[in-house]
Amino acid sequence: MSLTVADVLALPGLASMHLRAGQAGRDNAVRWPYVAENEGIADWVMGGELIFITGINHPRDEANLLRLVREGHERVVAGMVILTGAEFIQAIPPSVIAEAERLNLPLIEQPYALKMVVVTQAIGTALVQAQQLGRSRQHVLEQVLDGDYQSLDVLLQRGDSLGLALHVPRQVALLRLDGSEQLFGDLPDEDAERQLQSRQQLLQRRLEQSLGELGNALPLVSQGRHWIALLPCPDGQAEARNRQAMTALLDELRPQLGPLRLFLGLGSAGCEAQRFAQGLGEARQALAVAQRFPERLGLCSFNELGVLELLGAIRDRSLLDRFVERVLGALIGDDSRHQPVLMPTLEAWFAENGNLALAAQRLNVHRNTLSYRLQRIEALTGCSFEDPHDRLNISVALLIRRLSSPA
Repeated sequence: MSLTVADVLALPGLASMHLRAGQAGRDNAVRWPYVAENEGIADWVMGGELIFITGINHPRDEANLLRLVREGHERVVAGMVILTGAEFIQAIPPSVIAEAERLNLPLIEQPYALKMVVVTQAIGTALVQAQQLGRSRQHVLEQVLDGDYQSLDVLLQRGDSLGLALHVPRQVALLRLDGSEQLFGDLPDEDAERQLQSRQQLLQRRLEQSLGELGNALPLVSQGRHWIALLPCPDGQAEARNRQAMTALLDELRPQLGPLRLFLGLGSAGCEAQRFAQGLGEARQALAVAQRFPERLGLCSFNELGVLELLGAIRDRSLLDRFVERVLGALIGDDSRHQPVLMPTLEAWFAENGNLALAAQRLNVHRNTLSYRLQRIEALTGCSFEDPHDRLNISVALLIRRLSSPA
């Protein structure tokens, strides 16, 4: 469970704090309070902080407050609190309120008469309580997702006591954020870590907002580079809604997360609690396809896998490797000794359903060149493109190779 900006405003003793802008961000999770003592905050926050601006140790004019609001938005902070009174910041300038509203950044006004020690103690206590409840909820969700329980009924009762709606049929969504290696390769470690944290905060915030919009929300389960979301899915209509919501989320976040790449796999619809572990396994298979098949645009559902479902269920990967070697080994070997053109040619021909003109256009070669390469492929493999069984074998081997390649 996360402590949100709305929760902070509802804490006992903090009634004199008022939200002046950013109503849309009331559900932002607060990781901890941070009192800004420098001219800017970009180099001092990691995302999720509730920033307090006092004006005591650093003068705050309108331009500086605008800068802080913009930097807070860029760093994905939970919100910003500006202390106002006669001595330091007398009032929040209208331009600052308008900018916070434009950026959907919660902007709270706190009177100087409300002592910071009272505020930070209230928030700190609430954070500890929220973290304890969150850990308990996370543990229950991990157990049901892993199938690690002796009695499901007992686990569901515990979930009820923690406010977890585990009786609602669900669809497992598994998300993975890739590309951190590029981030650390392009930037100094400290800057890369800050950007990684900021993007992870952005992703988690938007995920939680999307789950809230879908209703019957359960907490996200975070596991390293992965996030697991249990989407409400009692029927086919809800399944379509889930896919639409997740597609919209990917489209929205893709430009904001760069150079990181977000992938998402969806399990089957309508899973009861006893099938959550199976649903997670299905989502893992779908995620692997989403990562390795760019035409999926980062998202794949288990019910779209087709033959890939069967291939993914084969535990002995050496069987698949031997099949690829038998069917494509001669081409792979030839490409490794010369300019690699045969495998790309084969992939293009299948991608264009055997249309020579379109395949040649895809490869930017003359049609005669493509025809020559296809003849060479037939000679090396002993397969005929006229034989449906040979075409099937080649198609399956290409799928296996793509599944086995690094994401």
